[in-house]
Amino acid sequence: MSPDPQAIRQRLRLSLLDWYDKAARDLPWRVAPADRQRGHAPDPYHVWLSEIMLQQTTVVTVKPYFETFLRKFPRLEDLASAPLDQVLGLWAGLGYYARARNLHAGAKALASRSTFPRDVAGLLEIPGIGPYTAAAVAAIAFDQPVVPVDGNVERVLSRLWKIDQALPAAKPVFRTQAAKLADPHRPGDFAQALMDLGAGVCTPRKPNCLICPLQDLCQAYQADEAESYPKKQSKKAKPRRFGWAYVIVTPDGLVVRRRPDRGLLGGMLEIPGSAWHDDPTQATFAPPHWLGLEHRWVYGENIRHVFTHFDLQVCVAATRILHRIELPDHQVLALSETGAAALPRVMRKIIDSGLEALKAHQGG
Repeated sequence: MSPDPQAIRQRLRLSLLDWYDKAARDLPWRVAPADRQRGHAPDPYHVWLSEIMLQQTTVVTVKPYFETFLRKFPRLEDLASAPLDQVLGLWAGLGYYARARNLHAGAKALASRSTFPRDVAGLLEIPGIGPYTAAAVAAIAFDQPVVPVDGNVERVLSRLWKIDQALPAAKPVFRTQAAKLADPHRPGDFAQALMDLGAGVCTPRKPNCLICPLQDLCQAYQADEAESYPKKQSKKAKPRRFGWAYVIVTPDGLVVRRRPDRGLLGGMLEIPGSAWHDDPTQATFAPPHWLGLEHRWVYGENIRHVFTHFDLQVCVAATRILHRIELPDHQVLALSETGAAALPRVMRKIIDSGLEALKAHQGG
């Protein structure tokens, strides 16, 4: 007699929830399972904010940003009414800056409603919320019987069932398998339990199978092949791009400009510079034409920065101007304000390199 799939799923749910009740991570946006069972519901604003921040970012990195945002914007309405520049400034360094713009737009949309959407369909109507985030908020904040599928959950499922289809093409297969597992009684805890299992036990390398609550149900473990899953398509080598950046210090501060709202680092401030070229020979020293030619330039350390789809190498030149000049399509940012400004990490690296070069050359 073949095993009953429904009975196996029920056994899996019970085993995982029993483990989660003892081993759940203590996270600032989470309600502990014991408190949840006593009727303490998660704050949907906190859940939504954390899920936007956690996209392609680790929990360790997100924690201080989450806490900073809540200190500045304790309520959803506070975030919705804040200037976008303030939101971008607090987000600086967290990366993937479209998330910050979407967060702000989403806050405005949510604040205009009488209630926070409780199901996946309603959440998908909010700017910046895609299928994964909608499922995560619906399950965790509102106990909707859905299972959000992130990288941790994909890894757990691939090993449980020895799913041989390779990621990312196999994502629909994982979503189908996850949908069958949703716990009808504690869907929010079950979703977070799967995430915690993938993050702390069923890890990408050297999974700790000996303490896994699903060990006896895991087909990859039984075959001694856990580290062979999930299967992934081979990656192409990451391309490299090259450019110049010009750190220009005036009597009032640092010359910056704003990037277009759409695209990489959209809406953030940047140091003026060249386009980024695939061919290093095309990345030539060519300071802004409005600056004139009679300036002494010093050269800082080259900056390397890794983006998702390419590596960037930037040559840094710096100069100090002792008088005020016309700045078409640019602005001046006081050096004392750079810490709170909407400057991405790559631009902060460039600024540090340029200012160090000027300091070494006694004021450029």
